[in-house]
Amino acid sequence: MQVETSPTANGRLRDKRAIVTGAGSGIGRASARLFAAHGARVVAVDRDQTAVAATVELIVRSGGTALAVAADVGTESDAAAYVSRAVEAFGGLDVIYANAGISGGLVPLLEQPVELWQEVLRINLIGPFLAIKHAAPHMIRQRHGSIICTASVAGLRANAGGNPYSASKAGVISLVQTAASSLFGTGVRVNAICPGLIETGMTKPLFDRARERGTADRIGQLNPLQRYGVPDEIAATALFLASDEAAYVNGQAIAVDGGLSSTLPFTLPRR
Repeated sequence: MQVETSPTANGRLRDKRAIVTGAGSGIGRASARLFAAHGARVVAVDRDQTAVAATVELIVRSGGTALAVAADVGTESDAAAYVSRAVEAFGGLDVIYANAGISGGLVPLLEQPVELWQEVLRINLIGPFLAIKHAAPHMIRQRHGSIICTASVAGLRANAGGNPYSASKAGVISLVQTAASSLFGTGVRVNAICPGLIETGMTKPLFDRARERGTADRIGQLNPLQRYGVPDEIAATALFLASDEAAYVNGQAIAVDGGLSSTLPFTLPRR
């Protein structure tokens, strides 16, 4: 799947004002580009200033409108600042995609320091909470808005990620459900996307190891499609949730995982 990078006059996000966090690479970059291609003005947020500037350059070069903001999404002052920057620049806010996250690695459970849990939860769970806290008031005033968070299939089932990562993503799923309820009657929607195995900077070590072993063709074999996903496929779901086409979708955690979470995975015989 390829991102359409040239803005269209009749784009699905025409005239919408959006924020995408974790926009320096992977799913965030693909989503920011796709949002812009469909007519949104985008504030791209990432703690890597060089990477997020590169994302914005790609958008602007393709004729879109975007601004880069360097921020730590798990710090409240930074979250307030990037939301304020979007509102000041574009006059309001219609969409926020709280996508930024970290993996936390695969340290064995009994060897995990508390500090690892604190940092993973700070970025992966408190970050989306802060996005909701600071974005929702602007959306409530205009009686509409779409808030999207990146969760994971690791938040649905075991063995799809490390312990702190999985717990943080389960928390994101609960957060969108409870936030949707807390925003009852406001017109603001809150949903999550649960990606399966996607090739991004976060999962690069796994892919690199498989390629070094000569087993790259087996990556993603446990889902019914028997393949891994790419960032553009998650971005397409984010585009739908951000658009008015999803006007009746609220409080949901949508798995985009090739069917992995619908099955009891099994190992295929070696060829």
